[in-house]
Amino acid sequence: MLPVINQHCIFQAVKSGLGLNAKVNLRSVFERKNYFYADLPQGYQISQFKHPIVGEGLIKLRSKDGKQTDIGIERIHLEQDAGKSIHDQNSDYSLIDLNRSGVCLMEIVSNPDIRSPEDAGQYVRKLRSILRYLGTCDGNMEEGSMRADVNVSVRKKGEEKLRTRTETKNVNSIRFIMQTIEIEAKRQVSVWESGEKVIQETRLLDTNVGETRRMRSKEFAHDYRYFPDPDLLPLDLTQDYIDEIRLSLPELPDAKKNRYIRDFGIGEYDADNLVSEKETAMFFEKLIEGRDGKLAANWITSNLFGALNKLNLSIENSPVSADYLGKLLDLITGGVISGRIAKEVFEVMIKTGGDPSQIVKEKGLQQLTDLSAIEIAVDQVIAKNAEQVEQIKNGNTKVVGWFVGQVMKVTRGTANPVLVNQLLKKKLRL
Repeated sequence: MLPVINQHCIFQAVKSGLGLNAKVNLRSVFERKNYFYADLPQGYQISQFKHPIVGEGLIKLRSKDGKQTDIGIERIHLEQDAGKSIHDQNSDYSLIDLNRSGVCLMEIVSNPDIRSPEDAGQYVRKLRSILRYLGTCDGNMEEGSMRADVNVSVRKKGEEKLRTRTETKNVNSIRFIMQTIEIEAKRQVSVWESGEKVIQETRLLDTNVGETRRMRSKEFAHDYRYFPDPDLLPLDLTQDYIDEIRLSLPELPDAKKNRYIRDFGIGEYDADNLVSEKETAMFFEKLIEGRDGKLAANWITSNLFGALNKLNLSIENSPVSADYLGKLLDLITGGVISGRIAKEVFEVMIKTGGDPSQIVKEKGLQQLTDLSAIEIAVDQVIAKNAEQVEQIKNGNTKVVGWFVGQVMKVTRGTANPVLVNQLLKKKLRL
């Protein structure tokens, strides 16, 4: 069977390149990369070498302390996937799974700008987030639809030249990517300091023992004897085709984050968390319809994220829907319940997924706004706490906060705190 270019793969590659602020090349060439390995039965791989479909791009990272790091994208090229080598299921043999052999994949190559395991983890998270927004990869690393070849080299502080690198193949989680860098960097430092040289080679991460193992020597480009694939013509794209795809791009994480900061006054750290996953941004956008964006962001990043982490659930599997969380916020802003009661209602919602209005009604948690009823509770608290009243008379006005807490306790948190404060100040002559 002769190879045929898949139009959808070209579309996805161009879309990914545009999403990464990269240059899309109007002309690209498919070549044969020749090598022998058990997972490549045809003896060559169709790939792109000198003329990839996408050229240089950029991903901007920002750490918690606000420092910005730019990670350059060298290229995106299309190639056939090889089979899957399985080395850990039999002590005597390596097994080969050829089910994915020949399937088109997109390889994104970064520049050597990453300086730590943390940078690498943040880079892959940001890359995965962008691709998910674009719809060009689902990012499910555990299922193999996204994986990383981790290239590592070390050098002494102050050295300019990069030393020999190794490549650890097919690492399938961000945690393992960071672990690979840590392990391989320590190994290479040990090799150099013992007076030996690091060999350019392909390695494999053994997660059971926490080490990398040599798989095979790493070939140089000339060893692969690249030449244009005789069955595939050079790929020529038009600028109109690229512009049409550009117009179809969704709002991407950085643009969305800047809009949230600008329009809703959300802090940068919270905005980052809201846009990091497409599903979280969708949840937030539904929640803020006709509501205060800052209040909505606070409830997602503080209350909802905390509850989901405890349950080990993603936001798309949240027991509390955006509609019901919105209803809860409406009860707060409408003065029906206080913020304290809202947290109590939210705990019930996490357990049951129920309607907050119904929960408030069933448990009798409506905010108490009857001035006479609140006054009775205030009088009771003042009468029982003469010592604290005396402290206020002696100028310790901070005790008022304590009195507010006692009134809220007596009313099971249902008293309107504004009215409680007003009555206390009037009765304590403040």
